[in-house]
Amino acid sequence: MNSFVSKTLDHGAIQGECDPEWSGVLEAFALNFRERGELGASLCVTVGGNTVIDVWGGWANKEKTRPWERDTICVIFSATKAATVLCVNILIDRGAIDLHAPVSRYWPEFARHGKQSGTVEMILNHSIGVPGFREPLKDDGFADWDYMVRRIEEERPWWNPGERMGYHGLTIGWLAGELVRRVSGRSLGTFFKEQVADPLGLDFWIGLPEAMEPRVTHMVPYRRQPGEEEIISDFGTNLVQNPDSDSAVAMMHHGGYWFENYVETAGCYAPDTRRAHAAEIGAVGGITNARGLAAMYAPLANGGQGLVSREHIDRMSQVSMCAMSDAIMLKPSRYALGFMKAMDNRHRRLGHLESLIIGDRAFGHIGMGGHLGFADPDCQTSFGYTMNKMQAGLAFNPRGQSLVDATYRQLGYKTDVAGFWAR
Repeated sequence: MNSFVSKTLDHGAIQGECDPEWSGVLEAFALNFRERGELGASLCVTVGGNTVIDVWGGWANKEKTRPWERDTICVIFSATKAATVLCVNILIDRGAIDLHAPVSRYWPEFARHGKQSGTVEMILNHSIGVPGFREPLKDDGFADWDYMVRRIEEERPWWNPGERMGYHGLTIGWLAGELVRRVSGRSLGTFFKEQVADPLGLDFWIGLPEAMEPRVTHMVPYRRQPGEEEIISDFGTNLVQNPDSDSAVAMMHHGGYWFENYVETAGCYAPDTRRAHAAEIGAVGGITNARGLAAMYAPLANGGQGLVSREHIDRMSQVSMCAMSDAIMLKPSRYALGFMKAMDNRHRRLGHLESLIIGDRAFGHIGMGGHLGFADPDCQTSFGYTMNKMQAGLAFNPRGQSLVDATYRQLGYKTDVAGFWAR
């Protein structure tokens, strides 16, 4: 790859490198700025371990005075979950954790209040039954690891572990992360840095050093524009009409992390405060860009390359749990060992905002607003996309899916009719 890209748009410049054969994917990236309201974003794809496109563009602030640079990074929300569960999978592959063992083997206090039957696999596939907290958290509880672990220990399961699947939107970070800490003796962020980020040369952090703060672009929450159709999912309706439901309670008690909490002194929403960036929030607090995501997934698309074994990648690519209606998100969902699989909900009323169409053996994770990283071992491809202007949706959205679609077409895939991209 030696073709330098510099495209000037009405909405900011696109820069980077792109193999000439991948110009169609570059055009899809540019189209998002022209037609889909992209503010600032980065995109990176590797094939066979070689980068074929690595581009970025637009603006790093909503005032459009600061360009998105090569080293701009941002909070990737739930795309962080892939980094966290990768740490658990590494320990499983090394024999330090038994996938089917009770969590209490490694974390005895977890067994309290009826959670003793919960296994490691149930954490990874969102079925362990601790998707949230019944009672409120203390202010900024999300930044106090020991406090959050104690709260999980004292939480009664919302269902018998393993009997249902429901998205553990915040809690999976402490569930999986405490497993890593108990087994390795290192915090989640330290383990990820030492075992994944440093060996792979990733600009990817779970717990951002203060020196990196000037490079971070703050996230712009989704807001419906005047004249735009109101988008209310079954999940959203449930939050409003049934505030005592599991869905509502799981989202309600977050210790002040989400966007309703604007911090005047910091001039930003809670997820972009220094306190949140510094905390090791394994579910939603990772900070990187598309290059970091694609590089993390590249070994998983190419036989493991020393990160995990080829045999374990086969296991990581299989569906571990699925549900016709996720107990929290109220939509059909499919999970591997902590990673999302292709989810085709396009038949539903808001299916274009509740789906993720990738390859059949591909696995990865979206992040709220539109981030995505994934590996596809069938075509030795890894993909990363990050942005700062969030869009609506409970899964992916047309802005990001258009980039995935262009990638698979360039790889020679012909159809997604079956619910995943196929040759």
